[in-house]
Amino acid sequence: MSGTGSPELQLLGAGHAPAVLAFEVANRTWFAASVPDRGDDYFKHFAQRHHALLAEQESGRCAFHVLVADDGAVLSRFNLVDMDEGVATLGYRVAQQVAGRGVATATVQQLCRLATTRHGLHTINASVTQDNAASRRVLVKAGFVPVGPADPADLDGEPGLRYQWREFRD
Repeated sequence: MSGTGSPELQLLGAGHAPAVLAFEVANRTWFAASVPDRGDDYFKHFAQRHHALLAEQESGRCAFHVLVADDGAVLSRFNLVDMDEGVATLGYRVAQQVAGRGVATATVQQLCRLATTRHGLHTINASVTQDNAASRRVLVKAGFVPVGPADPADLDGEPGLRYQWREFRD
């Protein structure tokens, strides 16, 4: 990371498109080692896909976030999708350059707090392939608990585990 400031979690906007594309291109091989590759079509039609994400976010069913360094580079993506009746599903991608530094854990914790205040969520689900130990550690450290096997359809046919975070009020 360059600069001296702390990365900032921001709601995805139209102006993020170039930095998100650069993030996806730079980390494509890194991501493919642990999650399904997006495929060449994703990159070929990135502008249309980004516009579609913004429209989906505007509908209130999803909230897409980027962790942005002080130089404007995207370090991570954190998505809350299928938001309905206080429940959503979390997905995220972290740049190789910041992996293993606690960035994902801290940001997932922050996103869970935002999910309750901004989006009225009380439950967040996440599915992780069995061979993705790093993401399993992130979820557990962020307060998620394993709740059973994941639907392989959610993981591109791979076996995995489903985790859940719940807001507990005193």
